[in-house]
Amino acid sequence: MNHNNKKKIIFSILSIVILILPGMALASIDSGERFDLTQHIIGFTAISIFILAYAFVMSEEFTHLRKSKPVILAAGIIWAIIAAYYASHGITHAAEQAVRHNFMEYAELMIFLLVAMTYINAMEERFVFFSLRVWLIRKGFNFRQLFWMTGILSFFISPIADNLTTALLMCAVVMSVGGNNTRFVGLACINIVVAANAGGAFSPFGDITTLMVWQKGIVDFWTFFNLLIPSIVNFLVPAAIMYFAIPNESPSIKSDLVIMKRGAKRIIALFLATITTAVCFHNYLHLPPVIGMLTGLAYLQFFGYYLKMTHQRSFTRYRIKLSALSKLRTTQDIDERELGDTVPFDVFNKISRSEWDTLLFFYGVVLCVGALDFIGYLSLSSEFMYGQLGATTANILVGILSAIVDNIPIMFAVLTMLPDMSQGQWLLVTLTAGVGGSLLSIGSAAGVALMGQARGMYTFVSHLKWTPVIALGYFASIMVHMWINADMFNIN
Repeated sequence: MNHNNKKKIIFSILSIVILILPGMALASIDSGERFDLTQHIIGFTAISIFILAYAFVMSEEFTHLRKSKPVILAAGIIWAIIAAYYASHGITHAAEQAVRHNFMEYAELMIFLLVAMTYINAMEERFVFFSLRVWLIRKGFNFRQLFWMTGILSFFISPIADNLTTALLMCAVVMSVGGNNTRFVGLACINIVVAANAGGAFSPFGDITTLMVWQKGIVDFWTFFNLLIPSIVNFLVPAAIMYFAIPNESPSIKSDLVIMKRGAKRIIALFLATITTAVCFHNYLHLPPVIGMLTGLAYLQFFGYYLKMTHQRSFTRYRIKLSALSKLRTTQDIDERELGDTVPFDVFNKISRSEWDTLLFFYGVVLCVGALDFIGYLSLSSEFMYGQLGATTANILVGILSAIVDNIPIMFAVLTMLPDMSQGQWLLVTLTAGVGGSLLSIGSAAGVALMGQARGMYTFVSHLKWTPVIALGYFASIMVHMWINADMFNIN
Protein backbone atom coordinates (compact mmCIF):
# COMPACT_ATOMS: atom_id res chain seq x y z
CA MET A 1 0.00 0.00 0.00
CA ASN A 2 3.06 2.19 -0.47
CA HIS A 3 2.28 4.15 -3.63
CA ASN A 4 2.12 7.61 -5.15
CA ASN A 5 -1.30 8.77 -4.12
CA LYS A 6 -3.34 11.56 -5.61
CA LYS A 7 -1.12 14.31 -7.09
CA LYS A 8 -2.71 17.36 -8.41
CA ILE A 9 -2.76 20.92 -9.19
CA ILE A 10 -3.67 23.74 -6.81
CA PHE A 11 -6.82 24.55 -4.95
CA SER A 12 -7.47 26.93 -7.84
CA ILE A 13 -11.04 27.84 -7.11
CA LEU A 14 -9.94 29.90 -4.13
CA SER A 15 -7.61 32.11 -6.12
CA ILE A 16 -10.17 32.46 -8.92
CA VAL A 17 -12.81 33.61 -6.46
CA ILE A 18 -10.44 36.22 -5.08
CA LEU A 19 -10.15 37.77 -8.52
CA ILE A 20 -13.78 37.71 -9.55
CA LEU A 21 -15.55 38.74 -6.36
CA PRO A 22 -15.72 42.30 -5.06
CA GLY A 23 -13.09 43.35 -2.55
CA MET A 24 -13.91 43.22 1.10
CA ALA A 25 -13.14 45.86 3.71
CA LEU A 26 -9.67 45.47 5.17
CA ALA A 27 -9.64 43.94 8.62
CA SER A 28 -13.34 44.27 9.31
CA ILE A 29 -14.31 42.46 12.49
CA ASP A 30 -16.68 39.48 12.46
CA SER A 31 -18.41 38.58 15.73
CA GLY A 32 -15.94 40.84 17.56
CA GLU A 33 -12.99 38.43 17.24
CA ARG A 34 -12.47 37.60 13.58
CA PHE A 35 -10.88 39.82 10.94
CA ASP A 36 -11.59 39.60 7.23
CA LEU A 37 -8.10 39.22 5.80
CA THR A 38 -9.03 38.24 2.26
CA GLN A 39 -7.60 41.48 0.83
CA HIS A 40 -4.77 41.77 3.35
CA ILE A 41 -1.15 40.72 2.91
CA ILE A 42 -1.78 38.00 5.50
CA GLY A 43 -4.45 36.45 3.29
CA PHE A 44 -2.38 36.71 0.11
CA THR A 45 0.62 35.19 1.89
CA ALA A 46 -1.45 32.31 3.29
CA ILE A 47 -2.97 31.36 -0.05
CA SER A 48 0.42 31.66 -1.78
CA ILE A 49 1.95 29.27 0.75
CA PHE A 50 -0.90 26.81 0.22
CA ILE A 51 -0.54 26.98 -3.57
CA LEU A 52 3.22 26.44 -3.28
CA ALA A 53 2.67 23.45 -0.99
CA TYR A 54 0.19 21.95 -3.43
CA ALA A 55 2.66 22.44 -6.27
CA PHE A 56 5.01 20.15 -4.34
CA VAL A 57 2.16 17.67 -3.83
CA MET A 58 1.52 17.71 -7.57
CA SER A 59 5.18 17.03 -8.35
CA GLU A 60 5.53 14.12 -5.89
CA GLU A 61 5.99 11.60 -8.71
CA PHE A 62 9.05 13.50 -9.95
CA THR A 63 10.59 14.84 -6.73
CA HIS A 64 9.82 11.76 -4.60
CA LEU A 65 9.00 14.17 -1.77
CA ARG A 66 6.10 12.62 0.12
CA LYS A 67 2.99 14.73 -0.20
CA SER A 68 2.40 15.06 3.56
CA LYS A 69 5.58 17.07 4.15
CA PRO A 70 4.78 20.32 2.27
CA VAL A 71 1.18 20.57 3.50
CA ILE A 72 2.13 19.93 7.14
CA LEU A 73 4.76 22.67 6.93
CA ALA A 74 2.33 24.99 5.15
CA ALA A 75 -0.33 24.44 7.84
CA GLY A 76 2.09 25.37 10.61
CA ILE A 77 3.38 28.49 8.84
CA ILE A 78 -0.09 29.75 7.85
CA TRP A 79 -1.53 29.37 11.34
CA ALA A 80 1.59 30.97 12.86
CA ILE A 81 1.13 34.01 10.60
CA ILE A 82 -2.56 34.27 11.49
CA ALA A 83 -1.92 33.88 15.22
CA ALA A 84 0.84 36.51 15.14
CA TYR A 85 -1.46 38.99 13.42
CA TYR A 86 -4.24 38.44 15.96
CA ALA A 87 -1.81 38.63 18.88
CA SER A 88 -0.55 41.98 17.56
CA HIS A 89 -4.13 43.24 17.88
CA GLY A 90 -4.52 41.94 21.40
CA ILE A 91 -6.71 38.97 20.45
CA THR A 92 -4.79 35.97 21.71
CA HIS A 93 -7.32 33.14 21.78
CA ALA A 94 -9.32 33.39 18.53
CA ALA A 95 -6.77 31.55 16.39
CA GLU A 96 -6.18 29.00 19.15
CA GLN A 97 -9.88 28.15 19.40
CA ALA A 98 -10.22 27.87 15.62
CA VAL A 99 -7.21 25.60 15.20
CA ARG A 100 -8.36 23.39 18.09
CA HIS A 101 -11.71 22.98 16.35
CA ASN A 102 -10.00 21.98 13.09
CA PHE A 103 -7.66 19.63 14.91
CA MET A 104 -10.54 17.85 16.66
CA GLU A 105 -12.27 17.32 13.32
CA TYR A 106 -9.06 15.86 11.94
CA ALA A 107 -8.43 13.66 14.98
CA GLU A 108 -11.83 11.95 14.72
CA LEU A 109 -11.38 11.19 11.04
CA MET A 110 -7.74 10.15 11.41
CA ILE A 111 -8.44 7.62 14.17
CA PHE A 112 -11.44 6.28 12.26
CA LEU A 113 -9.30 5.76 9.15
CA LEU A 114 -6.45 4.32 11.22
CA VAL A 115 -8.69 1.56 12.60
CA ALA A 116 -10.04 0.77 9.12
CA MET A 117 -6.50 0.67 7.67
CA THR A 118 -5.40 -1.63 10.51
CA TYR A 119 -8.13 -4.13 9.64
CA ILE A 120 -7.27 -3.93 5.93
CA ASN A 121 -3.58 -4.53 6.73
CA ALA A 122 -4.53 -7.47 8.96
CA MET A 123 -6.60 -9.04 6.18
CA GLU A 124 -3.81 -8.42 3.70
CA GLU A 125 -1.25 -10.07 6.01
CA ARG A 126 -3.57 -13.06 6.44
CA PHE A 127 -3.66 -13.49 2.62
CA VAL A 128 -7.36 -12.58 2.25
CA PHE A 129 -6.80 -10.44 -0.84
CA PHE A 130 -4.04 -12.64 -2.25
CA SER A 131 -6.30 -15.69 -2.02
CA LEU A 132 -9.05 -13.86 -3.89
CA ARG A 133 -6.57 -12.88 -6.60
CA VAL A 134 -5.33 -16.47 -7.02
CA TRP A 135 -8.90 -17.81 -7.09
CA LEU A 136 -9.79 -15.47 -9.94
CA ILE A 137 -6.72 -16.47 -11.91
CA ARG A 138 -7.33 -20.21 -11.44
CA LYS A 139 -10.98 -20.00 -12.59
CA GLY A 140 -9.84 -19.59 -16.20
CA PHE A 141 -11.98 -16.62 -17.22
CA ASN A 142 -11.45 -15.18 -20.70
CA PHE A 143 -10.54 -11.52 -21.15
CA ARG A 144 -14.13 -10.29 -21.49
CA GLN A 145 -15.32 -12.27 -18.48
CA LEU A 146 -12.36 -11.06 -16.45
CA PHE A 147 -13.12 -7.48 -17.49
CA TRP A 148 -16.57 -7.79 -15.90
CA MET A 149 -15.41 -9.83 -12.90
CA THR A 150 -12.67 -7.40 -11.86
CA GLY A 151 -14.99 -4.43 -12.42
CA ILE A 152 -17.87 -5.87 -10.41
CA LEU A 153 -15.58 -7.01 -7.60
CA SER A 154 -13.94 -3.57 -7.54
CA PHE A 155 -17.36 -1.97 -7.21
CA PHE A 156 -18.42 -4.13 -4.27
CA ILE A 157 -15.10 -4.41 -2.42
CA SER A 158 -14.28 -0.69 -2.39
CA PRO A 159 -17.22 0.25 -0.11
CA ILE A 160 -15.67 -1.97 2.57
CA ALA A 161 -11.98 -1.60 1.83
CA ASP A 162 -10.70 1.56 0.15
CA ASN A 163 -10.53 2.26 -3.56
CA LEU A 164 -6.72 2.15 -3.59
CA THR A 165 -6.43 -1.33 -2.04
CA THR A 166 -9.24 -2.62 -4.23
CA ALA A 167 -7.73 -1.24 -7.43
CA LEU A 168 -4.27 -2.65 -6.67
CA LEU A 169 -5.73 -6.08 -5.95
CA MET A 170 -7.76 -6.21 -9.16
CA CYS A 171 -4.91 -4.76 -11.23
CA ALA A 172 -2.66 -7.57 -9.97
CA VAL A 173 -5.18 -10.07 -11.34
CA VAL A 174 -5.37 -8.25 -14.67
CA MET A 175 -1.58 -8.07 -14.96
CA SER A 176 -1.23 -11.75 -14.09
CA VAL A 177 -3.57 -12.94 -16.83
CA GLY A 178 -3.15 -10.13 -19.36
CA GLY A 179 0.56 -10.53 -19.86
CA ASN A 180 1.67 -8.38 -22.78
CA ASN A 181 -1.86 -7.72 -24.06
CA THR A 182 -1.67 -3.95 -23.69
CA ARG A 183 -5.20 -3.33 -24.95
CA PHE A 184 -6.83 -5.63 -22.42
CA VAL A 185 -4.71 -4.43 -19.48
CA GLY A 186 -5.28 -0.77 -20.31
CA LEU A 187 -9.07 -1.06 -20.68
CA ALA A 188 -9.39 -3.31 -17.63
CA CYS A 189 -7.44 -0.79 -15.52
CA ILE A 190 -9.72 2.05 -16.63
CA ASN A 191 -12.72 -0.10 -15.73
CA ILE A 192 -11.23 -0.90 -12.31
CA VAL A 193 -10.57 2.78 -11.51
CA VAL A 194 -14.12 3.79 -12.51
CA ALA A 195 -15.67 0.87 -10.61
CA ALA A 196 -13.62 1.39 -7.44
CA ASN A 197 -14.44 5.11 -7.31
CA ALA A 198 -18.13 4.48 -8.03
CA GLY A 199 -18.34 1.75 -5.39
CA GLY A 200 -16.90 4.04 -2.76
CA ALA A 201 -19.44 6.79 -3.45
CA PHE A 202 -22.50 5.08 -1.96
CA SER A 203 -20.91 3.88 1.29
CA PRO A 204 -19.89 5.96 4.32
CA PHE A 205 -16.74 3.80 4.46
CA GLY A 206 -15.98 3.77 0.76
CA ASP A 207 -14.07 7.03 0.49
CA ILE A 208 -12.64 9.69 2.78
CA THR A 209 -15.12 12.22 1.35
CA THR A 210 -18.17 10.11 2.20
CA LEU A 211 -16.72 9.45 5.64
CA MET A 212 -16.30 13.19 6.19
CA VAL A 213 -19.93 13.86 5.30
CA TRP A 214 -21.17 11.06 7.59
CA GLN A 215 -18.92 12.08 10.50
CA LYS A 216 -20.17 15.65 10.15
CA GLY A 217 -23.70 14.35 10.76
CA ILE A 218 -25.13 15.89 7.59
CA VAL A 219 -26.22 12.59 6.04
CA ASP A 220 -27.06 9.55 8.16
CA PHE A 221 -25.61 6.11 7.49
CA TRP A 222 -28.47 4.51 5.57
CA THR A 223 -29.23 7.60 3.47
CA PHE A 224 -25.95 7.13 1.58
CA PHE A 225 -27.35 3.96 0.02
CA ASN A 226 -29.73 6.11 -2.02
CA LEU A 227 -26.65 6.60 -4.20
CA LEU A 228 -26.35 2.88 -4.97
CA ILE A 229 -28.23 2.99 -8.28
CA PRO A 230 -26.55 6.22 -9.50
CA SER A 231 -23.17 4.68 -8.61
CA ILE A 232 -24.04 1.52 -10.55
CA VAL A 233 -24.97 3.68 -13.55
CA ASN A 234 -21.68 5.54 -13.23
CA PHE A 235 -19.83 2.22 -13.47
CA LEU A 236 -21.98 0.39 -16.01
CA VAL A 237 -22.30 3.06 -18.70
CA PRO A 238 -18.59 3.31 -19.58
CA ALA A 239 -18.02 -0.41 -18.84
CA ALA A 240 -20.74 -1.46 -21.31
CA ILE A 241 -19.16 0.67 -24.04
CA MET A 242 -15.56 -0.38 -23.32
CA TYR A 243 -16.59 -4.05 -23.25
CA PHE A 244 -16.81 -4.18 -27.05
CA ALA A 245 -13.19 -3.07 -27.34
CA ILE A 246 -11.94 -5.98 -25.18
CA PRO A 247 -10.28 -8.76 -27.23
CA ASN A 248 -12.39 -11.92 -27.23
CA GLU A 249 -9.52 -14.19 -26.25
CA SER A 250 -8.59 -16.52 -23.41
CA PRO A 251 -5.32 -16.20 -21.50
CA SER A 252 -3.07 -19.16 -20.81
CA ILE A 253 -1.75 -18.94 -17.24
CA LYS A 254 -1.04 -21.12 -14.26
CA SER A 255 -1.01 -20.28 -10.59
CA ASP A 256 -0.13 -22.13 -7.40
CA LEU A 257 -2.79 -22.63 -4.76
CA VAL A 258 -2.75 -20.17 -1.88
CA ILE A 259 -4.87 -20.48 1.24
CA MET A 260 -5.53 -17.86 3.86
CA LYS A 261 -3.65 -17.84 7.13
CA ARG A 262 -5.25 -18.95 10.36
CA GLY A 263 -7.86 -16.48 11.62
CA ALA A 264 -8.38 -14.71 8.29
CA LYS A 265 -12.12 -15.36 8.04
CA ARG A 266 -12.65 -14.40 11.67
CA ILE A 267 -10.83 -11.10 11.08
CA ILE A 268 -13.21 -10.39 8.19
CA ALA A 269 -16.13 -11.07 10.56
CA LEU A 270 -14.60 -8.81 13.21
CA PHE A 271 -14.23 -6.00 10.68
CA LEU A 272 -17.92 -6.27 9.80
CA ALA A 273 -18.70 -6.32 13.54
CA THR A 274 -16.59 -3.18 13.97
CA ILE A 275 -18.48 -1.37 11.22
CA THR A 276 -21.77 -2.45 12.83
CA THR A 277 -20.56 -1.16 16.20
CA ALA A 278 -19.63 2.24 14.73
CA VAL A 279 -23.01 2.56 13.03
CA CYS A 280 -24.94 1.56 16.17
CA PHE A 281 -22.92 3.90 18.40
CA HIS A 282 -23.68 6.77 16.03
CA ASN A 283 -27.33 6.02 15.19
CA TYR A 284 -28.66 4.70 18.49
CA LEU A 285 -26.34 5.98 21.21
CA HIS A 286 -25.55 9.31 19.50
CA LEU A 287 -21.83 8.84 20.06
CA PRO A 288 -19.18 9.73 17.46
CA PRO A 289 -18.58 6.81 15.05
CA VAL A 290 -14.90 6.86 15.94
CA ILE A 291 -15.74 5.55 19.42
CA GLY A 292 -17.37 2.52 17.84
CA MET A 293 -14.35 2.01 15.58
CA LEU A 294 -11.93 2.12 18.50
CA THR A 295 -14.13 -0.38 20.32
CA GLY A 296 -13.86 -2.58 17.24
CA LEU A 297 -10.08 -2.23 17.34
CA ALA A 298 -10.23 -3.89 20.75
CA TYR A 299 -11.97 -6.86 19.10
CA LEU A 300 -8.94 -7.27 16.85
CA GLN A 301 -6.52 -6.82 19.75
CA PHE A 302 -8.17 -9.55 21.80
CA PHE A 303 -8.34 -11.86 18.78
CA GLY A 304 -4.65 -11.22 18.12
CA TYR A 305 -3.95 -12.27 21.72
CA TYR A 306 -5.97 -15.45 21.14
CA LEU A 307 -3.96 -16.23 17.98
CA LYS A 308 -0.74 -15.73 19.91
CA MET A 309 -1.72 -17.98 22.81
CA THR A 310 -2.98 -20.78 20.57
CA HIS A 311 -0.31 -20.52 17.89
CA GLN A 312 1.96 -23.39 18.91
CA ARG A 313 -0.97 -25.73 19.49
CA SER A 314 -2.32 -25.07 16.01
CA PHE A 315 0.99 -24.96 14.18
CA THR A 316 1.53 -28.67 13.48
CA ARG A 317 -2.07 -29.32 12.44
CA TYR A 318 -2.18 -26.29 10.17
CA ARG A 319 1.18 -27.08 8.53
CA ILE A 320 -0.06 -30.56 7.62
CA LYS A 321 -3.17 -28.99 6.08
CA LEU A 322 -1.05 -26.61 4.00
CA SER A 323 1.13 -29.46 2.76
CA ALA A 324 -1.88 -31.60 1.81
CA LEU A 325 -3.53 -28.79 -0.11
CA SER A 326 -0.46 -27.68 -2.00
CA LYS A 327 0.52 -31.26 -3.00
CA LEU A 328 3.86 -29.78 -3.94
CA ARG A 329 5.75 -29.64 -0.66
CA THR A 330 6.29 -31.75 2.42
CA THR A 331 5.51 -30.47 5.89
CA GLN A 332 9.22 -29.78 6.35
CA ASP A 333 9.17 -27.42 3.35
CA ILE A 334 6.52 -25.21 4.91
CA ASP A 335 8.05 -22.56 7.07
CA GLU A 336 6.30 -21.26 10.17
CA ARG A 337 6.45 -17.81 8.60
CA GLU A 338 3.66 -18.90 6.25
CA LEU A 339 1.38 -19.04 9.27
CA GLY A 340 2.43 -15.65 10.54
CA ASP A 341 5.36 -14.22 12.44
CA THR A 342 6.99 -15.93 15.40
CA VAL A 343 4.60 -13.74 17.33
CA PRO A 344 1.67 -14.92 15.21
CA PHE A 345 -0.32 -11.73 15.21
CA ASP A 346 0.71 -8.31 16.52
CA VAL A 347 -1.95 -5.66 16.01
CA PHE A 348 0.57 -2.85 16.47
CA ASN A 349 2.54 -4.11 13.47
CA LYS A 350 -0.64 -3.69 11.44
CA ILE A 351 -1.11 -0.16 12.77
CA SER A 352 2.47 0.76 11.88
CA ARG A 353 1.87 -0.39 8.29
CA SER A 354 -0.98 2.07 7.82
CA GLU A 355 -0.62 4.69 5.11
CA TRP A 356 0.80 7.36 7.39
CA ASP A 357 1.69 9.65 4.52
CA THR A 358 -2.00 9.82 3.57
CA LEU A 359 -3.09 10.36 7.18
CA LEU A 360 -0.58 13.17 7.73
CA PHE A 361 -1.41 14.68 4.32
CA PHE A 362 -5.01 14.74 5.50
CA TYR A 363 -3.89 16.65 8.62
CA GLY A 364 -2.12 19.29 6.54
CA VAL A 365 -5.10 19.70 4.22
CA VAL A 366 -7.61 20.06 7.06
CA LEU A 367 -5.49 22.64 8.88
CA CYS A 368 -4.68 24.61 5.70
CA VAL A 369 -8.28 24.72 4.50
CA GLY A 370 -9.41 25.59 8.03
CA ALA A 371 -6.98 28.51 8.02
CA LEU A 372 -8.23 29.77 4.66
CA ASP A 373 -11.76 29.60 6.05
CA PHE A 374 -10.69 31.54 9.15
CA ILE A 375 -9.21 34.21 6.91
CA GLY A 376 -12.51 34.45 5.00
CA TYR A 377 -11.82 32.88 1.61
CA LEU A 378 -14.31 30.03 1.90
CA SER A 379 -17.14 32.43 2.67
CA LEU A 380 -16.37 34.17 -0.62
CA SER A 381 -16.20 30.83 -2.42
CA SER A 382 -19.52 29.75 -0.94
CA GLU A 383 -21.18 33.01 -1.94
CA PHE A 384 -20.01 32.62 -5.53
CA MET A 385 -20.54 28.88 -5.99
CA TYR A 386 -23.72 28.28 -4.02
CA GLY A 387 -25.14 31.81 -4.17
CA GLN A 388 -24.52 32.85 -7.76
CA LEU A 389 -24.06 29.55 -9.61
CA GLY A 390 -26.63 27.57 -7.61
CA ALA A 391 -26.24 24.36 -5.63
CA THR A 392 -26.68 21.91 -8.53
CA THR A 393 -24.15 23.64 -10.80
CA ALA A 394 -21.73 24.09 -7.91
CA ASN A 395 -21.94 20.44 -6.88
CA ILE A 396 -21.39 19.22 -10.45
CA LEU A 397 -18.41 21.59 -10.66
CA VAL A 398 -17.02 20.06 -7.46
CA GLY A 399 -16.92 16.67 -9.20
CA ILE A 400 -15.14 18.05 -12.25
CA LEU A 401 -12.61 19.87 -10.07
CA SER A 402 -11.95 16.65 -8.15
CA ALA A 403 -10.50 15.18 -11.35
CA ILE A 404 -7.82 17.88 -11.17
CA VAL A 405 -7.62 18.94 -7.54
CA ASP A 406 -7.57 16.45 -4.67
CA ASN A 407 -11.15 15.69 -3.59
CA ILE A 408 -10.23 15.80 0.12
CA PRO A 409 -9.59 19.57 0.33
CA ILE A 410 -12.52 20.24 -1.98
CA MET A 411 -14.96 18.27 0.17
CA PHE A 412 -13.53 19.67 3.39
CA ALA A 413 -13.95 23.15 1.93
CA VAL A 414 -17.60 22.43 1.08
CA LEU A 415 -18.21 21.06 4.58
CA THR A 416 -16.55 24.13 6.07
CA MET A 417 -18.70 26.43 3.92
CA LEU A 418 -21.71 24.38 5.05
CA PRO A 419 -24.11 25.80 2.42
CA ASP A 420 -27.82 25.50 3.15
CA MET A 421 -28.67 22.51 0.93
CA SER A 422 -31.22 19.73 0.85
CA GLN A 423 -30.30 16.09 1.52
CA GLY A 424 -30.48 15.48 -2.22
CA GLN A 425 -27.88 18.16 -2.89
CA TRP A 426 -25.57 16.82 -0.16
CA LEU A 427 -25.84 13.39 -1.72
CA LEU A 428 -25.14 14.96 -5.12
CA VAL A 429 -21.89 16.58 -3.97
CA THR A 430 -20.92 13.32 -2.24
CA LEU A 431 -21.52 11.45 -5.50
CA THR A 432 -19.70 13.92 -7.73
CA ALA A 433 -16.70 14.29 -5.41
CA GLY A 434 -16.42 10.50 -5.26
CA VAL A 435 -16.76 9.63 -8.95
CA GLY A 436 -15.42 12.82 -10.53
CA GLY A 437 -11.87 11.61 -10.04
CA SER A 438 -12.51 8.88 -12.62
CA LEU A 439 -12.54 11.45 -15.42
CA LEU A 440 -8.73 11.55 -15.45
CA SER A 441 -6.19 8.92 -14.47
CA ILE A 442 -4.63 11.43 -12.05
CA GLY A 443 -8.01 12.14 -10.48
CA SER A 444 -7.87 9.49 -7.75
CA ALA A 445 -5.42 7.45 -5.72
CA ALA A 446 -6.56 4.35 -7.60
CA GLY A 447 -5.69 5.83 -10.98
CA VAL A 448 -2.28 7.11 -9.93
CA ALA A 449 -1.34 3.78 -8.31
CA LEU A 450 -2.39 1.78 -11.37
CA MET A 451 -0.32 3.98 -13.67
CA GLY A 452 2.68 2.84 -11.67
CA GLN A 453 1.61 -0.80 -11.37
CA ALA A 454 0.71 -1.20 -15.07
CA ARG A 455 3.38 1.17 -16.32
CA GLY A 456 3.34 1.58 -20.09
CA MET A 457 0.01 -0.21 -20.51
CA TYR A 458 -2.26 2.03 -18.43
CA THR A 459 -1.26 5.67 -18.94
CA PHE A 460 -2.69 9.16 -18.68
CA VAL A 461 -3.21 9.27 -22.44
CA SER A 462 -4.85 5.83 -22.67
CA HIS A 463 -7.30 6.88 -19.94
CA LEU A 464 -7.88 10.28 -21.56
CA LYS A 465 -9.04 8.61 -24.78
CA TRP A 466 -11.98 7.15 -22.84
CA THR A 467 -12.72 10.28 -20.80
CA PRO A 468 -15.77 11.20 -22.98
CA VAL A 469 -17.26 7.77 -22.26
CA ILE A 470 -16.50 8.11 -18.54
CA ALA A 471 -18.03 11.60 -18.59
CA LEU A 472 -21.17 10.08 -20.11
CA GLY A 473 -21.41 7.82 -17.08
CA TYR A 474 -20.69 10.79 -14.78
CA PHE A 475 -23.56 12.89 -16.09
CA ALA A 476 -25.85 9.85 -16.40
CA SER A 477 -25.34 9.08 -12.71
CA ILE A 478 -26.20 12.68 -11.81
CA MET A 479 -29.40 12.56 -13.87
CA VAL A 480 -30.41 9.22 -12.34
CA HIS A 481 -29.81 10.56 -8.83
CA MET A 482 -31.87 13.67 -9.49
CA TRP A 483 -34.64 11.49 -10.93
CA ILE A 484 -34.94 8.64 -8.43
CA ASN A 485 -34.18 10.82 -5.39
CA ALA A 486 -36.19 13.85 -6.55
CA ASP A 487 -38.13 13.99 -3.27
CA MET A 488 -34.87 14.64 -1.38
CA PHE A 489 -34.12 17.89 -3.20
CA ASN A 490 -36.69 19.94 -1.29
CA ILE A 491 -35.43 21.68 1.83
CA ASN A 492 -37.81 21.04 4.70
